[in-house]
Amino acid sequence: MVFDKRRPGAVLFDRDGTLIRDVPYNGDPGLVEPMPGAVEALCRLRRADVPVAVVTNQSGVAKGLLSPDDMDQVNARVEELLGPFDAWAICVHDEGDGCTCRKPAPGLVIRAAAVLDVSPRDCVVVGDIGRDMDAARAAGARGILIPTPHTLPEEIEQATEIAHDLGDAVELLLGGATEAPVPAASGPWARALGWSRW
Repeated sequence: MVFDKRRPGAVLFDRDGTLIRDVPYNGDPGLVEPMPGAVEALCRLRRADVPVAVVTNQSGVAKGLLSPDDMDQVNARVEELLGPFDAWAICVHDEGDGCTCRKPAPGLVIRAAAVLDVSPRDCVVVGDIGRDMDAARAAGARGILIPTPHTLPEEIEQATEIAHDLGDAVELLLGGATEAPVPAASGPWARALGWSRW
């Protein structure tokens, strides 16, 4: 598939393994560590007035391994280190709960796009595993995979686009960009929504 070179309407990031180091079921804000280049990549998108959001599976809540408050504190620490996001869409369900939000289902992507008032087709999902790319595909969004040692070989083979790191991903998005869709407002109304989880 060939993607156009317009600037994206929004960029939706997976959290663990993409924006921050993956610490399984982390409920400790002290363990939050940004991935290399995360601050710079997000700053570049914000300077370009591209809304940024987080779409993340957090089944540790359903499993009872961390509380919703623990998760909120970790997310607050992410924003302290990486700056404010225009939206958060979080699935706290477990694999067998049958929800429509848990990636690879498209619910988180659709929800984040709705909060940002953009079409999912104008969004780009950036993640480190196949579930992220499958959620993007299911929602009609563009997906960019940033492989890590945890990414399976078949997930890399199936990816439509691959970036070496966050900086490379943003270069793919902005490097040859032309006229953009009208960006969504990223003002206080978006921040007032807090974490969107269900």
